[in-house]
Amino acid sequence: MKITVIGTGYVGLVTGTCLAEVGHDVLCIDIDKEKVKQMQSRHVPIYEPFLDNYFERNIEAGRLHFSTKIEEGVTHAEVIFLALPTPEDEDGSADLSYVLGVANQIGDLMKDYKIVVSKSTVPVGTGERVKATLMSKTDVPFDVVSNPEFLREGFAVEDFMKPDRIVVGVESERAKNAMEKLYATFVRSGSPIVVMDIKSAELTKYAANAFLATKITYMNEIANYCEKVGANVDDVRTGMGLDARIGKRFLYPGIGYGGSCFPKDVKALHKSGKDAQHHFAILDSVIEVNEKQKTVLYPKMEQHFDGNLKGKKIALWGLAFKPDTDDIREAPALYMIEKLLATGATVTAFDPEAMDNVKAKLGDSISYASSIMEAAQDADALLICTEWHAFRNPDFDTLKAALKGNVIFDGRNIFNLKEMDSSGFTYYSIGR
Repeated sequence: MKITVIGTGYVGLVTGTCLAEVGHDVLCIDIDKEKVKQMQSRHVPIYEPFLDNYFERNIEAGRLHFSTKIEEGVTHAEVIFLALPTPEDEDGSADLSYVLGVANQIGDLMKDYKIVVSKSTVPVGTGERVKATLMSKTDVPFDVVSNPEFLREGFAVEDFMKPDRIVVGVESERAKNAMEKLYATFVRSGSPIVVMDIKSAELTKYAANAFLATKITYMNEIANYCEKVGANVDDVRTGMGLDARIGKRFLYPGIGYGGSCFPKDVKALHKSGKDAQHHFAILDSVIEVNEKQKTVLYPKMEQHFDGNLKGKKIALWGLAFKPDTDDIREAPALYMIEKLLATGATVTAFDPEAMDNVKAKLGDSISYASSIMEAAQDADALLICTEWHAFRNPDFDTLKAALKGNVIFDGRNIFNLKEMDSSGFTYYSIGR
């Protein structure tokens, strides 16, 4: 099938590349001319494991193309995916200006039947607004479809190629048949295509993300309570996770969730509820607790240094909001950096992928190291904010020799408590 994907962020580029991988003819559109030039030159503009292999292969095969011209995209395909940003507005709602703006352009350019598919995470009722926008511009027949993504950054290619489920919200049999044909290759192993109405599909994405954010936040609350009463959250987590009704995933405590999805989507669902005169009381707590959790290690650092961090050098491992991505949106590390700099501390950071993005945001307000040990050199303390695999098994003797102060503040619980007890480090973690 001929597919157009408008927007080449994480979702759009992964969607376009993976659809090309299974044989579809895909044209990706973006307004960023420099970015499009990079992609046409076979440079992947984001870090996502395995994406570069698929990207290169499908450009070589002639199935993956890039352009800045939306008219080419509308002419090219029967199915047009909207993978556009829906940033958080000042009131917490999702800003739909990009989605509706592109829908407006598509309406002007349509000459024959199109299926316009919302891949962006959008509030309930957006499909109706896209449909109304298109109808105000054209008499050409079309269908609007909601097809939310469930991609984890760091595992996005794997999630797209081997989905748990594919959710499709449709209004017509023609659109349903087209979407089932489009995704047929991805469900041969038995994962279902779940077909529903458009509003239900829109809400499914928000409901899933808000539930996972709630699960993380609940576990963080349990971890904080464990510290008060002397329990070990690792044992509590294991005992809970073996219950099949609860499951093991998203029970790892830490310094809060971040990224491009959970913070924005929880707030957007909360705001959408208010707009419909429904109060999501549970989301009040999720938002409040997560904001506090991002800097929950700071009071421990302050107490350890007797209330004075001025002049202290802090080594920071991990800037991305999670491992296997270069995404720093709402990353807890940034909130910790802000706290530390405000008290007069200095920060030297290392991250395998995210340092360029942080440099673009923070400039030279912090220092950047080329390795974990370079970051640790002569530091008064080590702060861990992201659980990259490369951080999990350092040479502790070398680390101790590098650090000026043998203290570690671990925001992701990556080290074993017994090993740390015998290592000679003063070790602070979450809920243990």
